[in-house]
Amino acid sequence: MKTISENRAYGGVQGVYSHTSEACGCDMTFGLFLPEEAETQPVPVIWYLSGLTCTHENAMVKAGAQKWAAEAGVGIVFPDTSPRGAGVADDPAYDVGQGAGFYVNATEAPWAANFRMWDYVTDELPRILFNAFPVEEARQSIMGHSMGGHGALTIGMSFPGRYRSVSAFAPIAHPTACDWGRKPFAAYLGPDESKWAAYDATLLMRKRGFDGPILIDQGAADPYLDTLMPEKLAEAMMARRQNGAFRMQKGYDHSYFFVSTFIEDHIGFHAAALYD
Repeated sequence: MKTISENRAYGGVQGVYSHTSEACGCDMTFGLFLPEEAETQPVPVIWYLSGLTCTHENAMVKAGAQKWAAEAGVGIVFPDTSPRGAGVADDPAYDVGQGAGFYVNATEAPWAANFRMWDYVTDELPRILFNAFPVEEARQSIMGHSMGGHGALTIGMSFPGRYRSVSAFAPIAHPTACDWGRKPFAAYLGPDESKWAAYDATLLMRKRGFDGPILIDQGAADPYLDTLMPEKLAEAMMARRQNGAFRMQKGYDHSYFFVSTFIEDHIGFHAAALYD
């Protein structure tokens, strides 16, 4: 693992690191903020999964999370959204290829060789993180924005007992039924739609729900509402009697202005679960 940068922030350290990934078959980069407490003891950690076209850097720079993480005494890890590099398959479209990993394990050519972001986020990067940094494996939560909200919800529901809490900003809530899911799922997973269900938050909520609290914020002025389909996930949460809150925020859109406005709430929500 290589250290790309480390900067003091709010008494802690915001680092950026790279490593060779077996899961993705290329070099991968991630950000990690550690609060001051990590200098003397391991701290709980929140995973932040970013959205389409993003790298590890977008949320790390734009969300304003470090201040609130430092106050709560928690770490935040910012993985990249896909494999990258000259030898990695890509597509001219923004919603397939590099920057659009969708947190799935691709099974179709040419994507299967590298696009294994599910394994990367749930297995490989955690092993690296817990071996190299003072963060607690027993106290994890997960959150994300848009495509990353989809990833956070599906991963959270698929690993009972691993994550104390899950939250999302404007998640792609029902990808098997919208353009922001059907196109990349067909590319990565093939035409058999039964294989897509494991990566759909609404279907997973109907099937099993999450064994902890959930917080979801959705901007009511989001231009992608018809694609995100938040109402389908809200209906599934209600039918499941899921422990959680689904908030429509009047006037807010899909941007990081929206995320940064409510990031304090989300980190406080996770910190309460992590320190319970």
